[in-house]
Amino acid sequence: MKKKRIVVKVGSSTITHESGRLNLRKLDLLARVLSDLNNAGHEVVLVSSGAIAAGCGKMQLHHRPKELKEKQAMAAIGQCELMYIYDQMFAQYSRKVAQLLLTKRDLEEEQLKENALNTLQVLLSYGTIPIINENDSIATEEIVYGDNDTLSAITAQLIQADLLVLLSDIEGLYDQDPSKNPDAKKIDVVDTIDEHVLAMAGDSNSNVGTGGMITKLHAAQIATSAGCNMVIANGEDPNILYDLVEEKNRGTLFCAKR
Repeated sequence: MKKKRIVVKVGSSTITHESGRLNLRKLDLLARVLSDLNNAGHEVVLVSSGAIAAGCGKMQLHHRPKELKEKQAMAAIGQCELMYIYDQMFAQYSRKVAQLLLTKRDLEEEQLKENALNTLQVLLSYGTIPIINENDSIATEEIVYGDNDTLSAITAQLIQADLLVLLSDIEGLYDQDPSKNPDAKKIDVVDTIDEHVLAMAGDSNSNVGTGGMITKLHAAQIATSAGCNMVIANGEDPNILYDLVEEKNRGTLFCAKR
């Protein structure tokens, strides 16, 4: 099997309990699967949400803050918690991780973009697993992506990844909103993201994350235009990544433009 360069994005709702606290069992399984894929020769980058949720959980806040400065404070607290746990989880499987906190400016200004690429290339050459998150603690509206779906797609584009996987709390793209219509059908493969496909997007039902289906479709446009396949899949069981790397039919596949 061809060795792949893979970007995996996990949303807040995928790695936290309903209480907002980090789901340690899920994080442990994710670390094991990504480490195993790395052991098999694949290069792996993880784009992880969850810093604000982790901060809220650590500070025992029952609701996500609304003011920007409070969100930034929770991100600062939670990012420490998140990376400490990731470091412990991956160390169990003899994998080293590295942290990169990025803003929109870092991936749009040429010099900063080149610096980010060089850093990622070196980290991958060392066999480490870079863990990327948006730098929520300092980002303002002008330099923020606002969701890690977009950040992960830009990352996949930057490093010329073969596969981008968005692990979420949904099975994939449906022709209708499955929460409202039980007859909604999942779309297995999307060859072209046209207006008809974009019209299928609905709002996210999650109270934890920020990205809905429309942000995932925009991420797919970025990734596929860069020659990278993208899959939206349910992250309840991270073992699904084995099937996705082997190109088995899980979730919704958005085909790269060649």
